[in-house]
Amino acid sequence: MELRIDRQALVPVVQQIVDALADWLRRDEVSPGTRLPSVRQIARINLLSQSSVIEACERLVAQGVLATRNGAGFFVAATVLAVQGQRDLSWSEGVEQQSGLVGELKLGCGGLPESWRETDDLSYAIRQVCRTDMAGLFNYSTPLGLPALRQQILKRLKQLCIEVDESRILTTAGASHGLDLIVRTLFKPGDCVVVESPGYSMLFDLLRLHGVSMIEVPRTPRGPDTDALEALLLKYKPRGLFINSFYHNPTGSSLTTGVAQQVLQLAKNHGALVIEDDVYADFHSGPGTRLAALGIDDNVIYVGSYSKTLSSSLRVGFVVASTDVISRLAQVKMISSMGASRFSESVLACLLASGAYRKLVLRQRQRLSIGREAALQVLEDAEWEVFGKPAGGLFIWARSRKSDYAQVRTQARRFGVLLSCATAFSPTGQAHDWQRINVAYACDPRARAFFQATARDRPQAF
Repeated sequence: MELRIDRQALVPVVQQIVDALADWLRRDEVSPGTRLPSVRQIARINLLSQSSVIEACERLVAQGVLATRNGAGFFVAATVLAVQGQRDLSWSEGVEQQSGLVGELKLGCGGLPESWRETDDLSYAIRQVCRTDMAGLFNYSTPLGLPALRQQILKRLKQLCIEVDESRILTTAGASHGLDLIVRTLFKPGDCVVVESPGYSMLFDLLRLHGVSMIEVPRTPRGPDTDALEALLLKYKPRGLFINSFYHNPTGSSLTTGVAQQVLQLAKNHGALVIEDDVYADFHSGPGTRLAALGIDDNVIYVGSYSKTLSSSLRVGFVVASTDVISRLAQVKMISSMGASRFSESVLACLLASGAYRKLVLRQRQRLSIGREAALQVLEDAEWEVFGKPAGGLFIWARSRKSDYAQVRTQARRFGVLLSCATAFSPTGQAHDWQRINVAYACDPRARAFFQATARDRPQAF
C-alpha cells in the first residue's frame, strides 16, 4: 500500500496518512470488514514511523471509517457509509456535492489547498496583536474600518494605479460581505442588473436573495462581450453591472485595456453602476487595466479581499467607492453587523506593515505559475478544450472534447475527484460541460490519473 507522503508539504504527515488511507479505501472500493495491512507493514513500505500510522488509523476510527479489534489490527468499519452520510460536510463554492468520504480532491473548488496555507507569519501576527493591541482583542472596529489597515489598503491601491483617499475605503468581512452591503444598500427588489455568464455563483445567489433580476452577458477571454453588453444596456436599461476584472471566476480570463475602456464608457452612457470584483488582484503581477483605475466616481465601485490569499477564516475585504456611497454602506454595515472584526483587521494590518504578506503572495504566485503550466500540459495531453489560456490566477476553464459531463463525472468519482457543479456558474442554472479547474489541485496524482482516464476513454479512430 503506497501512500505517497510528501514530507515537504505543510500538511502534517499524520493528516496526509489519513487522507491517503481514505483515498485508498474509496479508490479500491474496499468492502466493509476488510482487514488493513498491519501497521508495521504500512510503516515499512512508506518509510513512516509506526506511531504516526497508528495515530492516523485511530483518527479514522474516531470518524467511523475504520474499526479496531484487540490483537487483530484495523478493519474497514461495517457502517462506514452510514457514518460518513451523517458527517457535517465541508462547503466549497461552486463544487458538486461531496460523497461524504474523507480525502476527496476538490479539483473544482475556488480557493487554495490547506497544504498551501502558511502559518508562521500568521501565528506571529496573532501573537503580536494579543501582546500589544488590547483594543484589537476586545473592541469594535470603527465604521469605516481600522485606520492602520485602511492606510495599508491605500498603499496597495496606488500600486494598482487606483488613486483615492482613505475616506473612500470601507473594510468588510470579506468580499462577499462587501457585495452584500452593495446589493442591499444600492438596489431594491425588482431592479435589473447585468452579470457575466459564466460567472460567480455566490453573486447569483445573493442577487436572487434580494429579489434583483439578472441579465447575462457572455464572458469572452478578453472580458464581457461588449457588443452584447451594449445591446442589453439599450434594451433593458439595467441599474448595474457586476464584473470580474482579473482572473475571472470561473474562466481565469482578464480584462484587456480596450474592453475595460469600452465597458466603462458604455456604463456611463447608459447610467449603469459598475461593481468591479477584483478579489484575485494579489495573484496578478503583470500589465492590465482595472475599471477603478480609470476613475472612481459615482459610477464605479471596487471590491477587494485578502481572504483568498491569506485565510478563508480571517475574513477581511474592502470596498472603494465615492464618499457618498461609502457613507451609506458604512451605515448599513453598522446596522447589520456592528462592523467587521477588529481582531482580524489588526492581524492583517500587522502582516501588511511587516512585509510578510507581500512575500507570502510572491510565493503563491510562483507556485501557481508552475502548477498552471503543468496543468495546461496535462489538459493538452488529454485533448481537453481550454477557454483562452490564463496568464495567472487560480482557474482554468476547460472541457473534454470527447466525453459529456456525465461520463467525465463518472471518471472523476473513480479517482476521488470532485468537479465543479454543472449548473453553478450560470445565472439561470443552465447545465454545461465546462469545468472550473483549480490549478493548485490539478497536478495532484489523482487529478492526473483522472485526466489521463478521460483521454483513454475517447473513441478510437479506425
